Amino acid sequence: MPTTLRMIVDQVVAPVPGPLGIYTQALTSAVIESTPPGCQVEGIVSSSLPEDYDRVLQMFPGLSGIYKTSLARRELAAAWQLGLTTSPGPGMIHAPSLFAPLRRHDHAAGDQVVVTVHDLLPWTHPESLTATTAAWHRAMMKRARKHADAIVVPTHALAERLSTVADFGDRVRVIGTAPRPGLHLPADAADRARRLGLPSDYLLTAGTLEPRTGIVDLLEALGRPGVPDIRVIVLGPESWGEVHLANAAEEAGVPPARVRALQVDDPADLATVLSAATAFVAPSHDDGAGTSIIEAFSLGVPVIHSDAPAYVEVSADAGLTVPVGTVGYVNRLAAAVTSVVENDALADRLSVSGTDRAKAFSWLEAGQRVWQLHAEI
Repeated sequence: MPTTLRMIVDQVVAPVPGPLGIYTQALTSAVIESTPPGCQVEGIVSSSLPEDYDRVLQMFPGLSGIYKTSLARRELAAAWQLGLTTSPGPGMIHAPSLFAPLRRHDHAAGDQVVVTVHDLLPWTHPESLTATTAAWHRAMMKRARKHADAIVVPTHALAERLSTVADFGDRVRVIGTAPRPGLHLPADAADRARRLGLPSDYLLTAGTLEPRTGIVDLLEALGRPGVPDIRVIVLGPESWGEVHLANAAEEAGVPPARVRALQVDDPADLATVLSAATAFVAPSHDDGAGTSIIEAFSLGVPVIHSDAPAYVEVSADAGLTVPVGTVGYVNRLAAAVTSVVENDALADRLSVSGTDRAKAFSWLEAGQRVWQLHAEI
């Protein structure tokens, strides 16, 4: 009888899969691809529509099957928060988030539950989440501390910060991320660029306008005297709460016509937008994984990033680091952007170093490490 690893893949059929859905798809595919002899992978999905089950099977053709819970996602999240429901039988469970059946189990019999933590926003920036979401994450972290056999994080920087929230001892494992599946420059990139209305030169950044992302800092930097009049594309929504991108740009001294929000779901479209950028700027004050700069590196885009610990770890000097500090961050960002836009030699060097650094990140390796982790515990 084969050994079964059950991956919780519910996020790929969520109403808004988001970054977690991308992570779930990429990691599960890698786990399936790296399945050792005598083993198999099963998917766990909350009670859903038949077409959602079909979509999971199409997305992961190597699954041995799907375990369908009796509860829908919302009810299942509440039940798992209270430890009121059983898991799909004994064996190994790997969760790409804290959404997992965390309760007492028989480790000696081979039962395992491994969860993943991508950031600490419920503790560091609870205002960026709804009160219900933040409370759910804090409750699940408590359950993980009590019942999880291991906790996966994407960076050593996050592992270190996690210790300030909960003591997991030696149960924390670092398994990095990589560029999303399909992020390759397509043959019809020129046509896609025209369809997307991309300008000839632009900076690219990603996120919302909430303060921690640093996008408002970037806009203020671009409004400083002497900074090149380059356009900016923000991969994200046009507004956050009552803050609108055009208004934020105008207040920063940047003509709103130079700034545009763009949301793309197709990896080929994203690759087109990334590869054509003059530079990718990651100004966030806080990040847990640094996946966005890994994706930029993979397409040879020069990267400017803050000194958020995850960025520094992922970049390993392949990007241009800008210290956030307590004062002067906007001016330092302005200087960094100016140097990359106006210095072709520097931009070329960053492009080469980023391309080389991207080779260190692989989903297949991540999948292999998941299997190794479950074998070790």
